[in-house]
Amino acid sequence: MEYQTQPSNHDDSSGNPMADDDSCEPNPTVLDLTSYQLHDLDSVDFPLSLTELDFTANRLSKLDPRIGHLSNLKKLSLRQNLFDDAGLEPISKWEAISGLEELVLRDNQLKKIPVVSIFKRLLVFDVSYNEILSMNGLSKVANTLKELYVSKNEVTKMEEIDHFHELQILELGSNRLRVMENLQNLTFLQELWLGQNRIRSVNLCGLKFIKKISLQSNRLTTMTGFEECVALEELYLSHNGIVTMEGLSTLVNLHVLDVASNKLTAINDIENLTQLEDLWLNDNQITSLEGIAEAVAGSKAKLTTIYLEHNPCANSPNYATTLRQIFPNIQQVDSQVFG
Repeated sequence: MEYQTQPSNHDDSSGNPMADDDSCEPNPTVLDLTSYQLHDLDSVDFPLSLTELDFTANRLSKLDPRIGHLSNLKKLSLRQNLFDDAGLEPISKWEAISGLEELVLRDNQLKKIPVVSIFKRLLVFDVSYNEILSMNGLSKVANTLKELYVSKNEVTKMEEIDHFHELQILELGSNRLRVMENLQNLTFLQELWLGQNRIRSVNLCGLKFIKKISLQSNRLTTMTGFEECVALEELYLSHNGIVTMEGLSTLVNLHVLDVASNKLTAINDIENLTQLEDLWLNDNQITSLEGIAEAVAGSKAKLTTIYLEHNPCANSPNYATTLRQIFPNIQQVDSQVFG
């Protein structure tokens, strides 16, 4: 079967790549079989030099045991296949590939976190878009992990993540979470994605270095809880029930603020956010543009994008012209882009 490969670069003693020598066949390091609609891998060769395997968008439901002998393997993607818990089970015993660093199991039929304790250097673990009911099993995942994706499952509780001291990205969007918890040890966390859950209040457990937070489409009624996140650069809070803009004055590094589709009647507490570039306020209940220049005083020159459509104030005469006069470097008002 034909497949895409990339050669590894081996040098001879003279410093010239051995691939230039016609007598040496370059060893493939990447096998990409994306979208081949394979039901099995019987017709596929697995050179021992492989470091990356990508089987995205096939019809696989069982693991080929030959994969377990690829001792150089660093990345394995089984995304968008038909693996259930039983079909994936053999991987937990494959000692030869224990050096794996990236394991992508996204979009399959898993009902629980698979046993992956054998991988002591795992950096990326993705089990999003499955049918997982609980985060039980994550406690056995290596503490080397830097990125964890468990979005679009049926998870109800944030648990078994305390030991991920190196974690930088945590994605738990589209689950059934009600409470933010067990984040206090994730001191290196840079991104936290919790959109489309059932969270009513913010509890960031003292995460002072986080840069991106999404709590879109939850059940928040207040913005309080972000005050200590002074490194925050992007904050997404659209589609909640927030009534007042508050607790934002300390977020002086904020570049993007999205509070669209809430219940806001005025713009408050952002006058000293000097780095703000994108401000999304559409679909609220803001009645007037009066005072907006003062409300966004700190970022008046920096702001390039503002959304205010579907507010009463957007019906005022010369609405876009007024905003362009207030913000000299504005490039976009709602969907209207200026050259």
